[in-house]
Amino acid sequence: MKLYLCSILILLVNYGSCDSAIHVGHRISLAVPSEYSAGFIGRAFLMDANQLEPNFKVALSAEAIKGKYSCSLEVFLGDVKVWNSGHYSQFYSSDVCVLELTEDGDLQLKGPKERVGWRTGTSGQGVERLQILRTGNLVLVDVLNQIKWQSFNFPTDVMLWGQRLDVATRLSSFPRNSTSYYTFEILHNKIALYLNSGKLKYSYWEFKPSKNRNITFVELGSKGLALFNDKHKKIAQIASWRIQPLRFLALGNKTGNLGLYFYSPNTEKFEASFQALNSTCDLPLACKPYGICTFSNACSCIRLLTKQNGMSSDCNEGTPTKFCGGAKVEMLELNGVGSVLRDDPRRVNVSKTACANLCLDDCKCVAALHSSEDGAEKSQECFLYRLVAGTKQVERGTGLSYMVKVPKGIHDSHSKPSVKKWVLIVVGVVDGLIIVLVLGGLAYYLIQKRRKNSSGTENNT
Repeated sequence: MKLYLCSILILLVNYGSCDSAIHVGHRISLAVPSEYSAGFIGRAFLMDANQLEPNFKVALSAEAIKGKYSCSLEVFLGDVKVWNSGHYSQFYSSDVCVLELTEDGDLQLKGPKERVGWRTGTSGQGVERLQILRTGNLVLVDVLNQIKWQSFNFPTDVMLWGQRLDVATRLSSFPRNSTSYYTFEILHNKIALYLNSGKLKYSYWEFKPSKNRNITFVELGSKGLALFNDKHKKIAQIASWRIQPLRFLALGNKTGNLGLYFYSPNTEKFEASFQALNSTCDLPLACKPYGICTFSNACSCIRLLTKQNGMSSDCNEGTPTKFCGGAKVEMLELNGVGSVLRDDPRRVNVSKTACANLCLDDCKCVAALHSSEDGAEKSQECFLYRLVAGTKQVERGTGLSYMVKVPKGIHDSHSKPSVKKWVLIVVGVVDGLIIVLVLGGLAYYLIQKRRKNSSGTENNT
């Protein structure tokens, strides 16, 4: 058994490569620290695509994640990670991270005691070697160069030039320290971006071909993302407006934005030639839950939901998100506020009052958005939410009415003074008027008396 070992326990990226392919029976090992070290990345580059920079490289990696070490096989374009075997399910290992292409053609990631954490499942298919193509597609091929497994069939959060995605496939991006995640999905009638939270799913951007034409697959070309029908005819395209050819499409794990990227020789970096969302406030998680993105691209907490109501001034801590259990609630309408999120299916021809009642009747609903174009009844839509996110400030008169569910009485206690306070104010005003009248009367009496005295003195003289 031949051993290829590019680097062991490396903290910085090593840009060396070893071979153009890995053949059956070969095994690569990467040492993993015995103690956890935050920020550690051990990476051994195994092979590259043998092209001009930036080129594709394949690496075996051990990375510190959440108190453990993740062992994975990765593909890089320059310094951008474009594919990762552990994108959806991490394989955690200790002491050692091993990549082996077994004698029967199965590519495996292993830990101590030959424990298998990831595999291609290609045993007995005549696999002869692992190699990286000039497109960035990592493939297992047989002696006739026929592909038996390819990374293009297992998309992560990046789509490379020349790659196709069929209907019902998706890219997924997972923000760190968050329970929500983003997806870019290819559907029959559109491509769309979604915010996913548990079983909940809300769209925040979409692109549809004209004339309601159906999509069969999408492909990334040099000039844009093309949409095709079942006859392989291009029916629409999201174009790049730069001369340089596109290299990849990516779904950002921090913002959830979708971008088309080209390589700039001037900056020697990848730059976006197209982004689906160009405003901060159009991003699904621009602010924390119960926060509003303002016209100045700053975040402001929803008023009334503050610590004096048992809630945190940080917007997302202590907010009332659970109303099941018979609690008395009401809908609070926020003036000049909308949401970038849309639920599916939408409810049409629903009045604002009926929309609010739909949310009140569902104890898991925490907010509702009513949309009406110029007050037209036929174009009224209602969207219900089980999380308060994606809210932003909008111009008055847009026909949007955003309502959040709150414990009953919060609005009244803030919008109207209490009875006791009202009485005190009235009493104070009345007392003030009485004092003014008394003082005014006394002043008038003294002035008149003084005039009479002055008049009597003049007559005697």
